[in-house]
Order: sequence, then structure tokens, then C-alpha cells
Amino acid sequence: MQPEAPALAAPNPRLIDRIPAIWHRPLLWLALAWAGIVGLFLADWAAMADQWWDSSTYNHVLLVPAILGWLVALRWGQLQRLVPQGWWPGLVLFAGAVLLWVLGSFAGFSLAKQVAVVAMLIASLMALLGPRVAAGLAFPLGYMAFLVPFGDELIPFLQIVTAKITIALVQLSGVPARIDGVFIDTPAGLFEVAEACSGVKFLIAMIAFGVLVANVCFVSWLRRALFLAACVVIPILANGVRAWGTVYVAQYKGAAYAGGFDHIIYGWVFFAVVIAVTLAAAWRFFDRAVDDRMIDAEALAASPLLGRLEKLSIRPLAALGVMAALVLAGQAWSRAADELSAPVPAHIVLPEVPGWTRADYAPRTWWEPRAQGADHRLLGRYRDAAGHQVDVFYALYAGQDEGKEAGGFGQGALPLGEGWSWQAPGATVPDAKTDRLLSKDRVERYAETYYRTGSLLTGSNTRLKLANIADRLLLRERTTMLLILSAEADGKADPGVGLDAFRKAMGPVDAWMDRVAETR
Repeated sequence: MQPEAPALAAPNPRLIDRIPAIWHRPLLWLALAWAGIVGLFLADWAAMADQWWDSSTYNHVLLVPAILGWLVALRWGQLQRLVPQGWWPGLVLFAGAVLLWVLGSFAGFSLAKQVAVVAMLIASLMALLGPRVAAGLAFPLGYMAFLVPFGDELIPFLQIVTAKITIALVQLSGVPARIDGVFIDTPAGLFEVAEACSGVKFLIAMIAFGVLVANVCFVSWLRRALFLAACVVIPILANGVRAWGTVYVAQYKGAAYAGGFDHIIYGWVFFAVVIAVTLAAAWRFFDRAVDDRMIDAEALAASPLLGRLEKLSIRPLAALGVMAALVLAGQAWSRAADELSAPVPAHIVLPEVPGWTRADYAPRTWWEPRAQGADHRLLGRYRDAAGHQVDVFYALYAGQDEGKEAGGFGQGALPLGEGWSWQAPGATVPDAKTDRLLSKDRVERYAETYYRTGSLLTGSNTRLKLANIADRLLLRERTTMLLILSAEADGKADPGVGLDAFRKAMGPVDAWMDRVAETR
């Protein structure tokens, strides 16, 4: 009798064999759609990737793609029981995302464009896999928002909050100090709550972490809400404590030592401890069991609402064709708007102002606003009989486009990387944005910023962008103007008095700006 042959282990199934056959084509269509979205909007994806890699504020985003894959894997066992299908309302959402990209392109607003390309991925999945699958992937789809590098808009607010927390703790610890905007003056020196000290990068990372933990570890919506609130409040308070520690250590060890201590100890240890303590405090309240399903495929399949929505079907290839047409139309519209260029004079000059004479521009600390891409720039100084001096910066743009935006990041009164820091908002002035700036030589400067396009005069960058968007939507050629009135504080007189006197002498600001551009 022949010996029995040893049993052979079954070969591991291929990845494709682990996917139900009914999913093969829908996943192929989705892969084609996502490849097309990434390829056709590669510049936007590359800009996001640069921020993920180069900006410490967004380094945590490098983990988000892996987290998304893990979140899908947690749901895959249930998802494969559903039947994917085309769904035409997803195309409506896709059209909205394309429109948002077009508007962002018109405004030169990178954040809007980046939100739009991520939204296109989400909408295309809904259009190709249907409402039941989208409902099963609701959290991973929502978590894709963290692919977008957002949060810089919070920096000024967080600077002020951190400064107020810091000064309260410094005074409470017995150190004499006074605060002026984001600057704290102590016996050991002047400390600035700079952009890097605002705590924005830790806040954003903590929110992303908190949203993930809230979904994976909690079932109760009340507990989720409380945990998320803690993930917002705790990093803000912790950053204030960090800033106080730096100031306090500087009183005894010197500013240089405190700065190094801050970056090494607080930067790498303190916030890790904060995360650990937050998790430890929340641990006993986790109410999701380890073996709990993340979604319930049976409930999704039996949902009457999803059943009604599922009837709004469309063939996947037709959906792909509609998405391709929408993208090509949006990009064509954007290119047509990019070619808009209003006529501008070959030469412009700063006009005479009654009661004021032109003077040599000789600031105590060099200050020159930035207006990248402007067709004309003027910078001059005026002086009146009372000795007030006002500096005037004027920029004229034939159009607004990527890299030449009057209200773009790093443009305007605060020239980045040139020794100037934002101190605080200035006094309220109609139709202007006001700022107090401080140079590294401790020279204070007041600045009033005005934007002008068409009949609009405003200090709001948002209102300017909306006006520019309207012009580009209608393919209407209009110039855009930037005016900054500024004065140094010399410790003798309030620079605001000179600025008020200059504004009264120049007459209506909008008419004055138009006169410089020779458009009226």
C-alpha cells in the first residue's frame, strides 16, 4: 500500500480573488476616474504634496493616506456584501466640485482649488459606486478633508489667544511684564508670539487625531463631541503654557537658552505628553468594543431611504463621460479667464496732495510692501507743515491670476522674511484693513490697506476675491489696485493723526486710486 501523499497547503489567493466579482468593474472605473482627476489637476495635487512635505504645520497629512486605507480595510468585510452601482446625483456633486475649482482658479485661491480636487474624488466615488457604498464609507470620505492643508487662516487669532494666556501666566508667576498685541515685554527682553508660536500646527494635527479617535473608539455621539472639544481646547491651553515656560525660563537662563529649550523640550516632548495625557484621560470612557463592526451592511442594504436613492441610477461609462466633459469645460473656462488683461497706462505717478509735499523716502527701518506680479508699483513719502510723514505704496494690476494677486499670501503691508512682524490690528478705518507692524529694530509702523476694482473699495481680501471671481465668471476685463497708507511711530506723536490728516487732504480714496491709474 502506497504511503499517503502529504497534503499540500492551498496557495494564498491573489488580491483580485479576494474581491467579489461584482466589484471588479466598479473599482476599475473608480481607479480610472481617480487617476484622471489626479492627472488633470496634477498642479494642485503637487502643491498640496509640497505643503505636506515642506511645512511642519502639515507634516501629519503624510499619514492621512495610510489612515484612509486602514479605515477602508476596517469596513471592507461588510462593504463587499453591498452591490455597487452608478448614481447620477453623484454627478451633481461632482459638477459642484468642478465649479468650486473654477471659482478658486478665478480668485487665485489655492485652498478652494485643493478642497475641490479632494471633493471630486469623493463625488466620483459616489457617482460610480452608489449611495449604499458611499454611506458605508461616510467616515473615510469625510476624513479625506484632512488631505487639504488648511488652518493658516487661524494663525492671527491663535497668536492673540496665546499671547493673552502667556501674559496672564507670566504675571501670575511674579514676573513683571506688559503686553502689546503679540509682543510681551519682560526684564529678560521682548518676546514675540510669532506665527510659528501660534500653536496652529499642533491644533490642526490634534483635531485630525481627535476626529479619528472619536470615530474608532467611541459610539456615543455625546462622548465624541466632548472628546473633540477637548482636542480643541487642550492644545490651545497647552500652547499658552509652552509659551509661558519659554518666557519664564528666559528670566533666569537668558533668551537664547530658553529658545533652544523651547524647540527641543517643548517641541518634541511637551506636546507628545499632552497627547498621551489626553488619551489616558479618555481611555476609560471608550465605549466601542474591539470586535465591533464599523458599519452594518445588512442595515445599509435594508435602508428604505438608500433604496429610494439607489433608483437614481446611471451607467458607469456614461458617468465617466459626464465627469470628463465637466472637467474639460471647467479647465477651458479657467484658461479663458486667465487670458483676461485690462489695459493699463505705460506710466503712472503719485499725484500731488493739497497741503503735503513729496519727501525723500528714508524710513528708519526699510519697509517695502510686496505686490508680486503687479504691472506698476509706486512707493513714496509725503510730509505736511506740521511734520507728519505718510508713506504711500500703490500697485496696479491688469488682471488677477496665480502669482499676481493683490490679496495673495505674503502680499501687502507685511513683507515676509524681511524683519517685520505683525503686532496687532490697528484702529478702525472705513473701507480699510489696518495693522500695526514691528520691525526687528523695534520700529513700529501703522498701515492701512485698500483694494479697488470696478466700483468696489474695500479692505477685505474676501470681498476683493469675490469681485474678481464675478469679473472672471463674466470674462470681464478690469484692473485691480492696491493702496497702502503707512506711517512710522516715532514715540512723539500718534501716527494715526498724520494718516487721518493725509486721508482728508487726498479726498475720496477710491477717486484718488482711480486717478493714479488714469481709469477715471
